[in-house]
Amino acid sequence: MFVIAFAVFAVLTVLTFTATLNTFFFPRLGNPRSAAGNLQSPVSILIPARNESAVIARTVRALLAQDYDRFELLILDDGSTDGTGALALQAAQGDPRVRILTGKPLPTGWLGKNWACHQLAEAATSDFLLFTDADVEWQPGALAALLRLQAQLNADLLTVWPTQRTETWGERLVVPLMALAIIAYLPILAVHHLPWRAFSAAMGQCLLFRREAYARIGGHAAVRSNIVEDVALAARIKGAGLRLRMADGHGLITCRMYRSWDEVRDGFAKNLLAGHGNRPFLLLLSTLFHWLVFVFPWAWLLVAAVGGSSSAVVFPLALVSLGVGVRALSAAVTGQRVRDALFMPASVALMTVIAARSLHWHFTGGPRWKGRVFTAEPPRAQSVDSHSANSLR
Repeated sequence: MFVIAFAVFAVLTVLTFTATLNTFFFPRLGNPRSAAGNLQSPVSILIPARNESAVIARTVRALLAQDYDRFELLILDDGSTDGTGALALQAAQGDPRVRILTGKPLPTGWLGKNWACHQLAEAATSDFLLFTDADVEWQPGALAALLRLQAQLNADLLTVWPTQRTETWGERLVVPLMALAIIAYLPILAVHHLPWRAFSAAMGQCLLFRREAYARIGGHAAVRSNIVEDVALAARIKGAGLRLRMADGHGLITCRMYRSWDEVRDGFAKNLLAGHGNRPFLLLLSTLFHWLVFVFPWAWLLVAAVGGSSSAVVFPLALVSLGVGVRALSAAVTGQRVRDALFMPASVALMTVIAARSLHWHFTGGPRWKGRVFTAEPPRAQSVDSHSANSLR
């Protein structure tokens, strides 16, 4: 028992230390109003959209209202059946910066989003490529702030983690765990300054590339069948000796990813196994790890409290406090509800349900999402033909 307890204590101490360092060193989007007048670079904003009728008009209007206007907005209608393309065109109100593209049929060996992003990159005309999702929300100065930060960091790929908005309990207990993983598990200084691909991460909701860097790593063609294509692209940036930088959206770029437990469950299950190298054993090991680190201390505390010895609760209470503290710190840094840290055991339980669904899909034909079934691939590089690479230059 005490061997496990001290191991958990060591893990939580490392996580707390990492989260504390990241609190001070993790870049955040700054004051956008001071940025707009100093920027000159045109940017291509690229949105793959499949059945996004609920949000696409709002997103188009928000981007057209940015106080930095040197951009083109390209939206690829990827086989939508709900009028997404027509709604985007209507929201544009004839603005010449907006183009609506019709997606081509999905080739063999490609995942839908990667194919859509590849087509968008080929159609783009700017030296900066900003890939974002239809449900990402942009405050009026967000684009200027993003470009200013890219210039400050001199990034070949700048990825921003939008401030996640959550409302239902399924969202509140699961979605903020992404922030926990980034703030507590991934030292930002290692991501920015060490060359190893292991220290790579990215959020596909906001990827800003220098076009030449995107072409150099082969673009989305190089990760065509990868479900976690954002992480794979970040790893390729590092592998090419280019500059990967991450930042927090700080309320300027926000997103509500899902709107119900069913959406949360399936959305996370789609990527979870791929995020573990498509290896079921690693996913099972990760699940056990999180039960030991974040649930075992609560069970031990309960048993000790029932036993009636005040001294017996000291160590388990310390472990519970560390676990709640690191979850709360990651929430505070990224604009989430700090009080939800108290429900971390429930979050672990829900993630176990998600892991089970991911494994079920793995053994029964692959994940399902937006009407498509696809096979998960580990985050590895693929060869890219010269035509695909040259078309991006």
